[in-house]
Amino acid sequence: MILDEFSLKGRSGIITGGGTGLGKGMAKALVQAGAAVLIVGRRKEILEKTARELGQFGGPVVPFSADLSKIEVIPKVVEKATQELGKIDFLINNAGTTRRAPCEQYSEPDWDVVIQVNLKGPFFLAQGVARTMIANKSPGSIVNVSSVIGFIGGKNAPAYAASKAGINQVTKPMANSWARYGIRVNAIAPGWFATDLTEVVQKDKERNQEIISRIPLARWGNPAELGGAVVFLVSDASSYITGSTIVVDGGLLGL
Repeated sequence: MILDEFSLKGRSGIITGGGTGLGKGMAKALVQAGAAVLIVGRRKEILEKTARELGQFGGPVVPFSADLSKIEVIPKVVEKATQELGKIDFLINNAGTTRRAPCEQYSEPDWDVVIQVNLKGPFFLAQGVARTMIANKSPGSIVNVSSVIGFIGGKNAPAYAASKAGINQVTKPMANSWARYGIRVNAIAPGWFATDLTEVVQKDKERNQEIISRIPLARWGNPAELGGAVVFLVSDASSYITGSTIVVDGGLLGL
């Protein structure tokens, strides 16, 4: 039956930035589909609270505090997932940050931290997970979270736009390199979603109205609305899809 293809029962994996926002919405969908997850982020208390909330839908849901801006923590994340969950079937590379300023005022430190968290970190975490899958001869799915800003550029966030365009592109060589091991790599590019990361834009009445006017569905997305896409890409329902970016944007890029 086709609905069985979407089931994640017996599967386990990692979702970074899983304590809040888009990550929490996707983690909830994964758990509801039957998966066990390690949710990773910097704020321990928030992760623990989210783990308790999501645990009512299934699980286990294991919180793990780690600063993913530091490459040296990546082996610890992979090790923790293996210890707590037994195996890694999927990775959702969702952790991200942004810094806002006009291009003529943008600082090198802001550029470096955004590229580190949004592009360098996800690549090397995917590498670490892929190495484990390859060593265990276990197929799996890696989903990199991009953004429509990686296509359209946006305003006052040049490093964020560069990092997300980079995620779109690095997804392709990952997919090409690891396909022979049964590891699929895809990306999700959300449009404008109501999260803590976009709060400053939501509160800017002029910018908020400008954004909504460009979205055919005429509203911000809800983090729960990424659930279908992430479950699809992790599950067997997408078994012949790799190297692709699925846009979830209310029609924004279609205008």
